Amino acid sequence: MEALYKDKRVRFAVAPMMDWTDRHCRYFHRQLTKSALLYTEMVTADAVIHGDRRRLLGFHGEEHPLALQLGGSEPEKLAEAASIAVDFGYDEINLNVGCPSNRVQNGAFGACLMREPELVGKLVAAIKKSVSCPVTVKCRIGVDDQDEEEALNILTDSVLEAGVDALWVHARKAWLQGLSPKENRDVPPLNYERVYRLKQKNPDLFIGINGGIDDLSKAREHLKYMDGVMLGRASYHQAALLRDVDAMFYDQEKQNFDWQVLCNKMIVYCEEEMNNKTSLSAITRHMIGLFHGVSGARRYRQILSEEARLEGAKPEIINKAFKAVIPYMEKQEPVRKIG
Repeated sequence: MEALYKDKRVRFAVAPMMDWTDRHCRYFHRQLTKSALLYTEMVTADAVIHGDRRRLLGFHGEEHPLALQLGGSEPEKLAEAASIAVDFGYDEINLNVGCPSNRVQNGAFGACLMREPELVGKLVAAIKKSVSCPVTVKCRIGVDDQDEEEALNILTDSVLEAGVDALWVHARKAWLQGLSPKENRDVPPLNYERVYRLKQKNPDLFIGINGGIDDLSKAREHLKYMDGVMLGRASYHQAALLRDVDAMFYDQEKQNFDWQVLCNKMIVYCEEEMNNKTSLSAITRHMIGLFHGVSGARRYRQILSEEARLEGAKPEIINKAFKAVIPYMEKQEPVRKIG
Protein backbone atom coordinates (compact mmCIF):
# COMPACT_ATOMS: atom_id res chain seq x y z
CA MET A 1 0.00 0.00 0.00
CA GLU A 2 2.99 2.34 -0.36
CA ALA A 3 1.30 4.09 -3.29
CA LEU A 4 -1.99 4.61 -1.44
CA TYR A 5 -1.90 8.35 -2.08
CA LYS A 6 0.49 8.67 -5.00
CA ASP A 7 -1.73 6.48 -7.16
CA LYS A 8 -4.82 8.37 -5.97
CA ARG A 9 -6.38 5.24 -4.54
CA VAL A 10 -7.86 7.35 -1.75
CA ARG A 11 -10.85 9.53 -2.53
CA PHE A 12 -13.25 8.69 0.28
CA ALA A 13 -12.56 7.82 3.91
CA VAL A 14 -14.56 7.05 7.02
CA ALA A 15 -13.23 9.23 9.82
CA PRO A 16 -11.62 7.93 13.01
CA MET A 17 -14.24 8.24 15.77
CA MET A 18 -13.61 7.46 19.43
CA ASP A 19 -15.84 4.70 20.83
CA TRP A 20 -17.27 4.05 17.39
CA THR A 21 -14.79 2.92 14.74
CA ASP A 22 -13.58 -0.18 16.52
CA ARG A 23 -12.83 -3.38 14.60
CA HIS A 24 -16.46 -4.54 14.64
CA CYS A 25 -17.67 -1.25 13.20
CA ARG A 26 -14.99 -1.32 10.53
CA TYR A 27 -15.82 -4.88 9.48
CA PHE A 28 -19.45 -3.87 9.14
CA HIS A 29 -18.57 -0.77 7.11
CA ARG A 30 -16.32 -2.83 4.85
CA GLN A 31 -19.27 -4.98 3.84
CA LEU A 32 -20.90 -1.81 2.48
CA THR A 33 -17.89 -0.37 0.66
CA LYS A 34 -14.88 -2.27 -0.62
CA SER A 35 -12.81 0.78 -1.58
CA ALA A 36 -13.21 3.44 1.12
CA LEU A 37 -10.26 3.99 3.42
CA LEU A 38 -11.19 3.03 6.98
CA TYR A 39 -9.65 4.48 10.14
CA THR A 40 -9.31 3.09 13.63
CA GLU A 41 -10.20 4.97 16.76
CA MET A 42 -7.25 6.96 18.07
CA VAL A 43 -4.80 4.79 20.02
CA THR A 44 -2.04 6.40 22.06
CA ALA A 45 1.57 5.48 21.41
CA ASP A 46 2.01 4.53 25.08
CA ALA A 47 -0.94 2.12 24.86
CA VAL A 48 0.52 0.41 21.79
CA ILE A 49 3.95 0.08 23.41
CA HIS A 50 2.83 -1.07 26.85
CA GLY A 51 -0.73 -2.38 26.39
CA ASP A 52 -2.50 -5.42 25.00
CA ARG A 53 -1.50 -5.11 21.36
CA ARG A 54 -3.80 -7.79 20.02
CA ARG A 55 -6.79 -6.08 21.61
CA LEU A 56 -5.71 -2.59 20.56
CA LEU A 57 -4.40 -3.32 17.07
CA GLY A 58 -6.08 -6.53 15.97
CA PHE A 59 -8.36 -6.40 12.94
CA HIS A 60 -10.08 -8.64 10.39
CA GLY A 61 -8.27 -9.21 7.13
CA GLU A 62 -11.22 -7.81 5.14
CA GLU A 63 -10.77 -4.35 6.63
CA HIS A 64 -8.05 -3.21 4.21
CA PRO A 65 -7.31 -0.51 3.21
CA LEU A 66 -6.97 0.39 6.87
CA ALA A 67 -5.23 3.24 8.68
CA LEU A 68 -4.23 3.43 12.33
CA GLN A 69 -4.60 6.79 14.03
CA LEU A 70 -1.97 7.38 16.70
CA GLY A 71 -1.94 9.95 19.47
CA GLY A 72 1.21 11.20 21.14
CA SER A 73 3.79 13.96 21.31
CA GLU A 74 7.09 12.10 21.76
CA PRO A 75 8.94 11.25 18.54
CA GLU A 76 10.63 8.07 19.80
CA LYS A 77 7.43 6.59 21.20
CA LEU A 78 5.39 7.40 18.11
CA ALA A 79 8.06 5.87 15.89
CA GLU A 80 8.09 2.69 17.99
CA ALA A 81 4.31 2.45 18.06
CA ALA A 82 4.09 3.01 14.30
CA SER A 83 6.62 0.27 13.65
CA ILE A 84 4.64 -2.14 15.81
CA ALA A 85 1.43 -1.23 13.97
CA VAL A 86 2.96 -1.79 10.54
CA ASP A 87 4.05 -5.25 11.67
CA PHE A 88 0.37 -5.90 12.38
CA GLY A 89 -0.38 -5.02 8.75
CA TYR A 90 -1.76 -1.46 8.77
CA ASP A 91 -1.68 0.39 5.46
CA GLU A 92 -1.21 3.89 6.87
CA ILE A 93 -0.21 5.65 10.07
CA ASN A 94 -2.13 8.84 10.86
CA LEU A 95 -1.09 11.34 13.53
CA ASN A 96 -3.91 12.95 15.51
CA VAL A 97 -3.51 16.74 15.60
CA GLY A 98 -7.19 17.53 15.93
CA CYS A 99 -8.82 15.87 18.93
CA PRO A 100 -9.84 18.45 21.61
CA SER A 101 -10.82 16.10 24.46
CA ASN A 102 -9.63 16.76 28.02
CA ARG A 103 -7.79 13.45 28.04
CA VAL A 104 -5.83 14.45 24.97
CA GLN A 105 -5.14 17.93 26.31
CA ASN A 106 -3.82 16.47 29.55
CA GLY A 107 -1.43 14.38 27.47
CA ALA A 108 -0.34 17.45 25.48
CA PHE A 109 -1.22 15.99 22.09
CA GLY A 110 -4.15 16.02 19.68
CA ALA A 111 -5.37 19.53 18.86
CA CYS A 112 -2.87 21.00 21.32
CA LEU A 113 -0.19 20.23 18.76
CA MET A 114 -1.63 22.88 16.42
CA ARG A 115 0.27 25.30 18.65
CA GLU A 116 3.55 23.44 18.09
CA PRO A 117 3.97 23.00 14.33
CA GLU A 118 7.71 22.41 14.57
CA LEU A 119 7.13 19.53 16.96
CA VAL A 120 4.49 18.07 14.64
CA GLY A 121 7.07 18.11 11.87
CA LYS A 122 9.50 16.23 14.09
CA LEU A 123 6.83 13.69 14.96
CA VAL A 124 6.04 13.06 11.30
CA ALA A 125 9.74 12.77 10.45
CA ALA A 126 10.30 10.25 13.25
CA ILE A 127 7.37 8.10 12.13
CA LYS A 128 8.48 8.30 8.48
CA LYS A 129 11.89 6.92 9.43
CA SER A 130 10.35 3.91 11.18
CA VAL A 131 7.82 2.76 8.55
CA SER A 132 7.50 2.32 4.80
CA CYS A 133 3.75 2.93 4.58
CA PRO A 134 2.16 6.38 4.12
CA VAL A 135 2.29 8.72 7.11
CA THR A 136 -0.49 11.28 7.32
CA VAL A 137 -1.80 13.97 9.67
CA LYS A 138 -5.37 14.84 10.63
CA CYS A 139 -5.72 18.37 11.99
CA ARG A 140 -8.06 21.33 12.51
CA ILE A 141 -7.75 24.72 10.81
CA GLY A 142 -6.57 26.16 14.12
CA VAL A 143 -7.24 26.26 17.85
CA ASP A 144 -8.65 28.94 20.12
CA ASP A 145 -7.60 32.43 19.02
CA GLN A 146 -5.08 31.32 16.38
CA ASP A 147 -5.24 33.03 13.02
CA GLU A 148 -6.64 30.35 10.70
CA GLU A 149 -4.62 31.44 7.70
CA GLU A 150 -1.28 31.58 9.44
CA ALA A 151 -1.66 28.60 11.78
CA LEU A 152 -2.73 26.13 9.11
CA ASN A 153 -0.10 27.30 6.64
CA ILE A 154 2.69 26.98 9.18
CA LEU A 155 1.58 23.50 10.23
CA THR A 156 1.30 22.38 6.62
CA ASP A 157 4.76 23.70 5.74
CA SER A 158 6.22 21.87 8.74
CA VAL A 159 4.72 18.47 7.94
CA LEU A 160 5.40 18.87 4.23
CA GLU A 161 9.09 19.43 4.94
CA ALA A 162 9.02 16.30 7.12
CA GLY A 163 7.73 14.25 4.20
CA VAL A 164 4.07 13.80 5.12
CA ASP A 165 2.11 11.83 2.52
CA ALA A 166 -1.29 13.43 3.08
CA LEU A 167 -3.11 15.94 5.23
CA TRP A 168 -6.73 15.52 6.32
CA VAL A 169 -8.24 18.78 7.56
CA HIS A 170 -11.34 19.09 9.72
CA ALA A 171 -12.64 22.46 8.51
CA ARG A 172 -13.30 23.89 11.97
CA LYS A 173 -11.24 25.40 14.72
CA ALA A 174 -11.03 23.51 17.99
CA TRP A 175 -11.69 25.45 21.17
CA LEU A 176 -9.64 23.84 23.91
CA GLN A 177 -11.24 25.96 26.63
CA GLY A 178 -14.97 26.50 26.99
CA LEU A 179 -16.31 23.81 24.64
CA SER A 180 -16.77 20.10 25.20
CA PRO A 181 -15.52 17.59 22.59
CA LYS A 182 -19.13 17.17 21.44
CA GLU A 183 -19.58 20.94 21.09
CA ASN A 184 -16.30 21.14 19.20
CA ARG A 185 -17.90 19.00 16.49
CA ASP A 186 -20.75 21.47 15.96
CA VAL A 187 -20.25 24.92 17.51
CA PRO A 188 -17.12 26.28 15.78
CA PRO A 189 -18.21 27.40 12.32
CA LEU A 190 -17.20 25.39 9.28
CA ASN A 191 -14.79 27.08 6.91
CA TYR A 192 -14.44 24.94 3.83
CA GLU A 193 -13.06 27.85 1.82
CA ARG A 194 -10.03 27.96 4.11
CA VAL A 195 -9.24 24.33 3.31
CA TYR A 196 -9.77 24.94 -0.40
CA ARG A 197 -7.21 27.75 -0.24
CA LEU A 198 -4.75 25.43 1.46
CA LYS A 199 -5.09 22.99 -1.41
CA GLN A 200 -4.58 25.75 -3.98
CA LYS A 201 -1.41 26.75 -2.16
CA ASN A 202 -0.14 23.15 -2.05
CA PRO A 203 -1.15 21.53 -5.35
CA ASP A 204 1.29 18.63 -5.04
CA LEU A 205 0.22 17.56 -1.53
CA PHE A 206 -2.78 15.26 -1.08
CA ILE A 207 -5.24 17.20 1.07
CA GLY A 208 -8.57 15.78 2.16
CA ILE A 209 -11.47 17.60 3.81
CA ASN A 210 -13.63 16.59 6.78
CA GLY A 211 -16.33 18.16 8.93
CA GLY A 212 -20.09 18.56 8.69
CA ILE A 213 -20.49 16.60 5.45
CA ASP A 214 -23.75 14.68 5.74
CA ASP A 215 -24.40 13.08 2.36
CA LEU A 216 -22.53 11.73 -0.63
CA SER A 217 -23.64 14.42 -3.06
CA LYS A 218 -22.08 17.09 -0.86
CA ALA A 219 -19.00 14.93 -0.46
CA ARG A 220 -18.57 14.66 -4.22
CA GLU A 221 -18.89 18.44 -4.59
CA HIS A 222 -15.84 18.87 -2.35
CA LEU A 223 -13.80 16.79 -4.77
CA LYS A 224 -13.99 19.66 -7.26
CA TYR A 225 -11.48 21.40 -4.99
CA MET A 226 -9.94 18.67 -2.83
CA ASP A 227 -8.18 15.34 -3.33
CA GLY A 228 -10.25 13.40 -0.84
CA VAL A 229 -13.29 13.66 1.40
CA MET A 230 -13.86 12.13 4.83
CA LEU A 231 -17.23 11.45 6.47
CA GLY A 232 -17.67 10.85 10.18
CA ARG A 233 -21.00 10.82 11.98
CA ALA A 234 -23.10 10.53 8.81
CA SER A 235 -21.33 7.32 7.84
CA TYR A 236 -21.98 5.91 11.30
CA HIS A 237 -25.55 7.00 11.97
CA GLN A 238 -26.66 6.37 8.40
CA ALA A 239 -24.35 3.60 7.26
CA ALA A 240 -26.51 2.65 4.26
CA LEU A 241 -25.03 5.58 2.35
CA LEU A 242 -21.71 3.71 2.26
CA ARG A 243 -23.12 1.20 -0.22
CA ASP A 244 -22.96 3.92 -2.92
CA VAL A 245 -19.37 4.99 -2.24
CA ASP A 246 -17.69 2.57 -4.64
CA ALA A 247 -19.84 3.65 -7.57
CA MET A 248 -19.76 7.39 -6.81
CA PHE A 249 -16.10 7.77 -5.89
CA TYR A 250 -14.26 4.83 -7.44
CA ASP A 251 -15.97 4.53 -10.83
CA GLN A 252 -17.21 1.03 -10.13
CA GLU A 253 -20.37 -0.18 -11.79
CA LYS A 254 -23.40 0.45 -9.60
CA GLN A 255 -25.21 -2.74 -8.69
CA ASN A 256 -28.28 -3.54 -6.66
CA PHE A 257 -27.16 -4.08 -3.10
CA ASP A 258 -28.11 -7.46 -1.62
CA TRP A 259 -29.15 -6.74 1.95
CA GLN A 260 -29.64 -10.42 2.74
CA VAL A 261 -26.01 -11.10 1.85
CA LEU A 262 -24.97 -8.37 4.29
CA CYS A 263 -27.23 -9.87 6.94
CA ASN A 264 -25.73 -13.34 6.45
CA LYS A 265 -22.16 -12.01 6.53
CA MET A 266 -22.79 -10.25 9.83
CA ILE A 267 -24.39 -13.36 11.33
CA VAL A 268 -21.34 -15.44 10.46
CA TYR A 269 -19.02 -12.72 11.78
CA CYS A 270 -20.96 -12.55 15.06
CA GLU A 271 -20.81 -16.31 15.46
CA GLU A 272 -17.04 -16.26 15.06
CA GLU A 273 -16.60 -13.35 17.44
CA MET A 274 -18.93 -14.77 20.07
CA ASN A 275 -16.83 -17.93 20.08
CA ASN A 276 -14.02 -15.62 21.18
CA LYS A 277 -16.10 -14.18 24.05
CA THR A 278 -17.29 -11.04 22.25
CA SER A 279 -20.82 -10.03 23.22
CA LEU A 280 -23.41 -9.82 20.46
CA SER A 281 -24.37 -6.25 21.37
CA ALA A 282 -20.74 -5.11 21.04
CA ILE A 283 -21.16 -5.75 17.32
CA THR A 284 -24.82 -4.96 16.69
CA ARG A 285 -24.57 -1.54 18.36
CA HIS A 286 -22.72 -0.33 15.26
CA MET A 287 -25.50 -1.55 12.96
CA ILE A 288 -28.43 0.27 14.58
CA GLY A 289 -28.34 3.30 12.27
CA LEU A 290 -28.09 1.30 9.04
CA PHE A 291 -31.64 1.91 7.81
CA HIS A 292 -32.13 5.51 8.87
CA GLY A 293 -35.29 6.99 7.38
CA VAL A 294 -36.67 3.74 5.95
CA SER A 295 -40.01 2.11 6.77
CA GLY A 296 -39.45 -0.68 9.26
CA ALA A 297 -36.31 0.94 10.67
CA ARG A 298 -37.88 1.54 14.08
CA ARG A 299 -38.58 -2.17 14.54
CA TYR A 300 -35.11 -2.99 13.21
CA ARG A 301 -33.50 -0.69 15.76
CA GLN A 302 -35.65 -2.04 18.55
CA ILE A 303 -34.61 -5.62 17.89
CA LEU A 304 -30.90 -4.83 17.71
CA SER A 305 -30.81 -2.42 20.65
CA GLU A 306 -33.00 -4.46 23.01
CA GLU A 307 -33.04 -8.13 22.07
CA ALA A 308 -29.34 -8.34 21.19
CA ARG A 309 -28.54 -7.36 24.77
CA LEU A 310 -30.54 -10.15 26.37
CA GLU A 311 -28.70 -13.00 28.01
CA GLY A 312 -28.36 -15.89 25.61
CA ALA A 313 -29.07 -13.75 22.54
CA LYS A 314 -27.97 -15.44 19.30
CA PRO A 315 -26.73 -13.92 16.02
CA GLU A 316 -29.97 -15.01 14.33
CA ILE A 317 -31.50 -11.92 15.91
CA ILE A 318 -29.83 -9.99 13.10
CA ASN A 319 -31.90 -11.86 10.55
CA LYS A 320 -35.06 -11.07 12.51
CA ALA A 321 -34.13 -7.38 12.48
CA PHE A 322 -33.37 -7.34 8.73
CA LYS A 323 -36.70 -8.97 7.94
CA ALA A 324 -38.41 -5.89 9.39
CA VAL A 325 -36.78 -3.68 6.76
CA ILE A 326 -35.70 -5.60 3.65
CA PRO A 327 -39.18 -5.61 2.01
CA TYR A 328 -39.20 -1.81 2.16
CA MET A 329 -35.62 -1.49 0.88
CA GLU A 330 -36.73 -3.21 -2.31
CA LYS A 331 -39.24 -0.41 -2.91
CA GLN A 332 -37.40 2.76 -1.88
CA GLU A 333 -34.02 4.33 -1.44
CA PRO A 334 -32.91 5.23 2.10
CA VAL A 335 -33.04 8.89 3.05
CA ARG A 336 -29.58 10.27 2.36
CA LYS A 337 -29.45 13.21 4.71
CA ILE A 338 -29.53 13.22 8.48
CA GLY A 339 -31.95 15.68 9.96
